[in-house]
Amino acid sequence: MKRVRIGSGAGYSGDRIDPAVELAEKGGIAYLGFECLAERTIALAQQERLAHPDRGYDPLLEARFRAVLPVCAAKRIRIVTNMGAANPLGAAERVAAIARELGIGGLRIAAVTGDDVLAELRAGTYPLLERPGNAAGLGEAVVSANAYLGVEGIVRALADGADIVITGRVADPALFLAPLVHEFGWPLDDWERLGKGTVVGHLLECAGQLTGGYFADPGMKSVRDLARLGFPLADVTEDGAAVVTKVAGSGGAVTLRTCKEQLLYELHDPTRYLQPDVTADFSSVRFADDGPDRVAVAGGGGSARPDTLKVSIGYRDSFVGEAQISYAGVNALARARLAGEIARERLDIIGVQTSELRCELIGVDAVHRGAGASHAEPAEVRLRVVGRTASMEDAVRLANEVETLYTNGPAGGGGVSKSAREVLAVVSTLMPRAKAPVSVSMLSC
Repeated sequence: MKRVRIGSGAGYSGDRIDPAVELAEKGGIAYLGFECLAERTIALAQQERLAHPDRGYDPLLEARFRAVLPVCAAKRIRIVTNMGAANPLGAAERVAAIARELGIGGLRIAAVTGDDVLAELRAGTYPLLERPGNAAGLGEAVVSANAYLGVEGIVRALADGADIVITGRVADPALFLAPLVHEFGWPLDDWERLGKGTVVGHLLECAGQLTGGYFADPGMKSVRDLARLGFPLADVTEDGAAVVTKVAGSGGAVTLRTCKEQLLYELHDPTRYLQPDVTADFSSVRFADDGPDRVAVAGGGGSARPDTLKVSIGYRDSFVGEAQISYAGVNALARARLAGEIARERLDIIGVQTSELRCELIGVDAVHRGAGASHAEPAEVRLRVVGRTASMEDAVRLANEVETLYTNGPAGGGGVSKSAREVLAVVSTLMPRAKAPVSVSMLSC
């Protein structure tokens, strides 16, 4: 039975680069997928493209491709990634330039577009999913609107001979499902095998989470050599079954438990995991040991895909000012609490209005709110004051006011850090898939 071997080179935009190189060099893979795009990430990328029209792709695109392109080109490993973010064509052009600089020729690089549906969003009336109202009510605050595309454009690009496929917003599992559809010739209405392929894609999409990174908990779920964590790969057969593993000798672990945790990650209804290509059913998935750091994956399925695509809308929401200051030694907790009380009162005095304000003590009550009373007196504590404001000016004033505690607050404060930033928030809607037609552009170098 035909097999395809796919590696996962990244699980988010800022992920490590060396495990992907290791996969390319030692993993025996035919495809390397890089999943680098979160909902907020693409809104930030759209904002960057507004300021710099030739940018808007992943900030680590150049570093990643300089690292993996030589070995991938030499071994004819095909790359599929959503590092195009808000500018897939610009990203493809940059990769072509990098290849030329490295002396690598004969590559075909595809840019898949169609996910940017901002014009359609503004022309229509689309109800929001997370709260009452519709997208039109966000007005000029909207920065971006990107539909979650499926495998269609990637499969088309691979069929046209692309060595590298760069997309914008696609569903995360689609980056790994598309090579399976291409290699095995699965029909796009074979819901059963598309569902099985989505299981594989979901396991791989977060890279080091599957090999024990997010799983590790010392003394309870110990994982060896996390500093050299290996990223996962999957051997997939034509029927959709797979074995997931990692490069021999790399750090981390692939076990029944790491696979089960990743399968359940961000899963709502396991019988109806809505994807642009299929409504996947994970309820029949089964894992079995297949040797050291090898887990066999069977089961899974699916039914017809949804009629609509999810669209992530990025919009300018507010501004946030934040500052932190540390206190240590005898009575540190009381001094930090007094500092927080002073900060609150000072914001009232100078007229900084906040729609949300937190004065929290990191290590005492920043996560478990109200838990401070049960803690022993700490040797050190760090006050964090953070507030949401209507203007950048007020965000800056808030952060500056905490800094004044150096000389105007309790004794012994130090190590101040501060920042002020605009907040891009994300909401979702649904859009008919016909409103997001897919295009593929091919470059050669």
